[in-house]
Amino acid sequence: MTGTEPVIALEGIGKRYARRAFVQSTDFALEGIDLTVSAGEVVGILGESGSGKSTVANIITLLTGYDSGRYRYRGRDVAGFDRRARFAFKSDVQIVFQDPYGSLNPRATVRGSIGEALMLHRPGLSRRETDDRIAALLEEVGLSADAAGRYPHEFSGGQRQRIAIARALAVDPGVLVCDEPLSSLDVSIQAQVLHLFVRLRRDHNLTMVFISHDISVTRLLCDRVYVMNDGRIVEHGPTEAVLNDPQDDYTARLLAAAY
Repeated sequence: MTGTEPVIALEGIGKRYARRAFVQSTDFALEGIDLTVSAGEVVGILGESGSGKSTVANIITLLTGYDSGRYRYRGRDVAGFDRRARFAFKSDVQIVFQDPYGSLNPRATVRGSIGEALMLHRPGLSRRETDDRIAALLEEVGLSADAAGRYPHEFSGGQRQRIAIARALAVDPGVLVCDEPLSSLDVSIQAQVLHLFVRLRRDHNLTMVFISHDISVTRLLCDRVYVMNDGRIVEHGPTEAVLNDPQDDYTARLLAAAY
């Protein structure tokens, strides 16, 4: 990858979901998604529920495929990834989901959940090095090291999200994709976890894709923002420019509804 080439580049990405009984009432499609993320940048994807934000996140993380267009990661077309390249990608691109309880194995301790990622992607670590790494990660996200021996149900929602973040950071990813990571939390806890993301971005120079429907969160955290509606990007640009002077009617209505 050259110094000016984006880490992530989606070019004309399309994805169609056909209507299925009891699952969705209408057809849904992403159309012509063009999106870039540069190293060290936090890019927001803003829109209402059903706009296609999470589908874009799943495509970026290769959790789902796409039907048309091209996706280049660090200059390489992901369609040409062999098994080894795909495994390296899965280590370098980590995701934090909306529901921390659903993303953690209820039968595994915190040590087990974080240790599983280390065992898979950092197999050379000794047991002592693994335990030290887990303790350091928990402390970095604001939990005590002794949390490692407890189970997900023993923690609050905000604490579980911190554990999910620690697990995502365990393998030193180059990109962190956050899919509505605050929306399932109480308002009082949202600010704490948001400021954790701000600190982690500063301390690790993380490249992030942050998906949200919250204007204030996007304004605080993101350098640039893409606004989505009905499977399309309707506007994008520097966050302050888009949020202070929207050029698309949908963006203007979204902002008006938030204030």
